[in-house]
Amino acid sequence: MFFVFSKTIGYLAVPSNLMMAIGLIGLVLLFTRFRRLASWLIVTSLVLIAVVGYSPLGRILLLPLEERFPPWDASHGAPDGIVVLGGAISPLISVARGSVALNGAAERLTVTAELARRYPNARIIFTGGNGSLDPTAPLEAPLAVKEFAALGVAHDRITAEEQSRNTIENAVFSHLLANPKPGERWVLVTSASHMPRAIGAFRAAGFPVEAYPVNWHTTGRRDAARLFASFTEGLEMTDYAVHEWLGLVAYRLTGKTSELFPAP
Repeated sequence: MFFVFSKTIGYLAVPSNLMMAIGLIGLVLLFTRFRRLASWLIVTSLVLIAVVGYSPLGRILLLPLEERFPPWDASHGAPDGIVVLGGAISPLISVARGSVALNGAAERLTVTAELARRYPNARIIFTGGNGSLDPTAPLEAPLAVKEFAALGVAHDRITAEEQSRNTIENAVFSHLLANPKPGERWVLVTSASHMPRAIGAFRAAGFPVEAYPVNWHTTGRRDAARLFASFTEGLEMTDYAVHEWLGLVAYRLTGKTSELFPAP
């Protein structure tokens, strides 16, 4: 139930969808006696899309998320295990085209492959099943195993977790598979902006992990004053950032995590 609810609310709460909905409602009302309200809604929609799309709002929202956890410190020695979250592969496209299709989060896989070569004794868990509302959609984990093999990671080093549908389940099922012993060090690889929510979920599952953030979208605090050259880029980044912030709030309100904004 939580999974379906979170996916539905997540779609409806996307800023670009809300702003477009305002404009569409205005267009419909143009053909009624509420023409004055209709004009106001259409103008409001256009102004919001322009402001959100071109202003640095998306970067401002994303910066605190991406800077919450610093880059992983390799000086502490080799990890015993590596957990990498799904989300780097587009399963539908991969199955349709017969080739693994990586998306913007591809660094989750490429960096894990680099870590696998650097630390040959580290166990690797890839966690990611079907994250869509369509129960017949293809699973991501088997595709990830195939891509890891192409990147030179031996098949027998990878444990594929195929049941999880969201970050909470990533944490719970990975903990069961890893069964970490006292004193073991496990690294969690995921996008920098997703790391606070992921760390909160893993802590709640009783699985202490070290953050290994990848896939940054910002360069630093100077981005807070940098406009977007394309309004579609700004809308996309704002949607992405709001999704993470809403996820943090939802996880805290529903008791999935004990911290609103987890820190190192």
